[in-house]
Amino acid sequence: MAILGMTLGIIVALALVVVGYFISTQRTLVNLDELCKNALSQIEVQLNSRFDAVIALAKTAAQYAAHESETIIQTVQARGGNAPANTPAAINQQADLLGQMMGRLNVVVEQYPELKASDLYIKAQEGQREYEEKVRISRMVYNDTATKMNRMVRQWPSSFVAQMLHFDVKDYLKVDNEQKKEYPNLDEAFKK
Repeated sequence: MAILGMTLGIIVALALVVVGYFISTQRTLVNLDELCKNALSQIEVQLNSRFDAVIALAKTAAQYAAHESETIIQTVQARGGNAPANTPAAINQQADLLGQMMGRLNVVVEQYPELKASDLYIKAQEGQREYEEKVRISRMVYNDTATKMNRMVRQWPSSFVAQMLHFDVKDYLKVDNEQKKEYPNLDEAFKK
């Protein structure tokens, strides 16, 4: 009788440990999933602000080059300055679009050297850089959170709970290759 009671006690204790682990893992997965959603939302907000900053730059350039800057403004607005960016793919697409628009705007700026010296343009450009930095930081936060989530979803034994509750691996945001081109070439610097 004592052995039966002890066996039953061990079974109940093990069941409590398994249930406790399941609840704890579920809460962690939900927390990480919400953090990923929040990070994507923050990026979307920053991208929309960044689009506004690009339009402000283009409007400033309009004082110097009406046709070119108006084309850029219309293109930015038509291509989705207000389109939702709530998935990594949509965020990557908007980042590419912004890079293209900034490239076109830089061509206009090069054609009008007096524009570079304009206080209004300089302030708008500083605002653009500030939003770019915020987007960069938000992207890092998202990718870090997605890494934590992906570990939970893929590692044993939490992968069993994740699979049962239909939690999936999160996609990562890609690296901005255009921005990487602006970095100094350290290989060349160290050859000197």
